[in-house]
Amino acid sequence: MACTSHNSASDLRQRIWVLLGPTAGGKTAVSLYLAQRHPVEIVSVDSMQVYRGMDIGTAKPGPEALRRAPHHMIDVVEPEESFNAGRFRQMALAVIEDIHRRGRRPLLICGTPLYLKALLWGLFEGPGADAAIRERLRREASALGAEGLHRRLAGVDPEAARRISPNDFKRIERALEVYELTGEPISAQQEHFDAPPTIEHTAVGLNWPRAALYRRIDERVDRMMAAGLLEEVRRLAGRLGPQASQAVGYKELLAHLRGEVGLAEAVRLIKRNSRRLAKHQLTWFRRFSHVNWVTVSPEWTEEELAQGCENPLLNLEHFSAFGYD
Repeated sequence: MACTSHNSASDLRQRIWVLLGPTAGGKTAVSLYLAQRHPVEIVSVDSMQVYRGMDIGTAKPGPEALRRAPHHMIDVVEPEESFNAGRFRQMALAVIEDIHRRGRRPLLICGTPLYLKALLWGLFEGPGADAAIRERLRREASALGAEGLHRRLAGVDPEAARRISPNDFKRIERALEVYELTGEPISAQQEHFDAPPTIEHTAVGLNWPRAALYRRIDERVDRMMAAGLLEEVRRLAGRLGPQASQAVGYKELLAHLRGEVGLAEAVRLIKRNSRRLAKHQLTWFRRFSHVNWVTVSPEWTEEELAQGCENPLLNLEHFSAFGYD
């Protein structure tokens, strides 16, 4: 893969840094470590941290973290609002330009692969929306649930179904809509990972042993519950729009508040669905080319984890592997 670029040290210092990894993988601690040692500003690439008030369940950086480093793309919309990759890209590009203008480096912390793909590679436009198809799909979703439509998607576009969570109705709807309008799977029309990215970057990914990651996820869910996640969901219950209400942690506790499941069962489902989310994230992240994967040891301290990510970011010789000749 080749991409137009420049090779001066000053240009390399302007290159965007990207840290990606699964939920509960330690990205926040690494980002704060890097922000204390380098002139970076943190840009959240997360589809749920954009929502105001959704703090505990999205593992949003707390007040101390926000004091330690500038953060962007957090708390930018109300939880009632709809948000998508196109809107994220537009807002994030303006943020990145401003960070560069001030002589600092953007550090993208990614938990939502689709948003990162939209930002670095651009968007697949596809055909326009069809109101009749969407209305029919929404009626079917009411009868079958998003999971039922996801099974239908798996029949016509297994690749898209593999990438899209069974709970992500908006993306399931769009994939089925594109298939009906074009007769071709949306996955076949989105295959542009092999093209050069529109934004040059250096990416590091956190590769955790599965058992250790799942243990971290379970422990974090317990900490969230102890920190008041149920109270947060209860406070937001009447304000969560169709997207926000599908976030892991919120969806399960909303079901509990409606009397559909007990609290212990809701917590069990949060842990299960968080593990599924992590698997989904890693499946997507593996499709990103030129990621420096850091194999994490469960025995590492937070500082050792951060140093394991810092070293490949700072090794300028490693840039040659990206094909920017």
